[in-house]
Amino acid sequence: MKIVADDKIPFLKGVFEPFAEIDYLPGDQIDPSSLKNADVLLTRSITICNEDLLKNSSVTFIATATIGDDHIDKQFCQANDIRWSSAKGCNAGAVEQYVTAALLEIAAKVKIDLAGKTIGIIGVGVIGSRVARVAELLGMKTLLNDPPRAKAEGAEGFAGLTEIQQNADFITLHVPLTFGGEHKTFHLLNEEFFEGLVKPVVLINTSRGAVLDSDVLKLAVRNEKIKRLVIDVWENEPHIDSELLEITEIATPHIAGYSIEGKANATAMTVQSVGRIYGLGLDAWYPEIPADPQKIDLECNDMPVQEIYSMVFNAVYPIHLDSVTLKASPEHFADLRGNYVFRHENSAWELTMHHADEKVKSTLRSFGFQVNQ
Repeated sequence: MKIVADDKIPFLKGVFEPFAEIDYLPGDQIDPSSLKNADVLLTRSITICNEDLLKNSSVTFIATATIGDDHIDKQFCQANDIRWSSAKGCNAGAVEQYVTAALLEIAAKVKIDLAGKTIGIIGVGVIGSRVARVAELLGMKTLLNDPPRAKAEGAEGFAGLTEIQQNADFITLHVPLTFGGEHKTFHLLNEEFFEGLVKPVVLINTSRGAVLDSDVLKLAVRNEKIKRLVIDVWENEPHIDSELLEITEIATPHIAGYSIEGKANATAMTVQSVGRIYGLGLDAWYPEIPADPQKIDLECNDMPVQEIYSMVFNAVYPIHLDSVTLKASPEHFADLRGNYVFRHENSAWELTMHHADEKVKSTLRSFGFQVNQ
């Protein structure tokens, strides 16, 4: 068996060598010639798996170490007996952390209390559900928009886009990118949607860049329909819109899901899927993450609750630093993403909180932190 693998998939080297011949290549260098005799392709979203890439290959299985699968041409794969899998949900903890850090960063900048504010969550799968939970921990009201779930489960508990237009202070997107069908998400929020907003919103996108139209976003900012933008995913990556970058409050190079734990989960799901298909006995494989204790000691005397949460998240993940880096060197988008130093998720952090009441400590535990008594 021959495997071709993206060389940026972490923890992978050495796993398949006892079972197969394996070539590691940069994602943008995986081409038809490299797949000519390959049986398996292990990939990330940078490699477009379509007819142009696969038509003369011997690939029978594709595993992508990403939650998104829009880079895989499923119709071509189905027509050519190529099976595929994704790592859906692998980085939910990292994206949850990113969105929480962004909410607190924006709230601190504009000097607002998140408690009582309303957030519209568009896409309530694994990640969107976790974002809803942390928003509620911050005291926010949630409007959950997920037409496929509402159709399958019933409308109760779900909100339409009109309700979000009328009530939301914040909107965050957690949908897959789809180009057709009843629930198409390509350019999901259009000019008409933003014009219909009752009040200016903070908009966060960590899903896929093409879920939003860059020109529409710029117009919505100019028309003061969007008062703050947080963008991690961009149309036409890595060649991103410089004008849109300039007006984005927090701008990062598609790294919202880039935690050590999330990447370990993704690689484990990838390895296990290949193991199951080919009977390699790797069904329980999981990488050994090097021990790296994360401990912080914080003084909370007389601080308001939201300031305590901001202090914690700024220590754990100072999101503004990633934004400063991208804005200083947008031409290095691919390198910033490819060489990103993976951060730890909340669960890896041990907090010692001085002069914090038990309710605050309990909430921080609910965020996933280890909090000392």
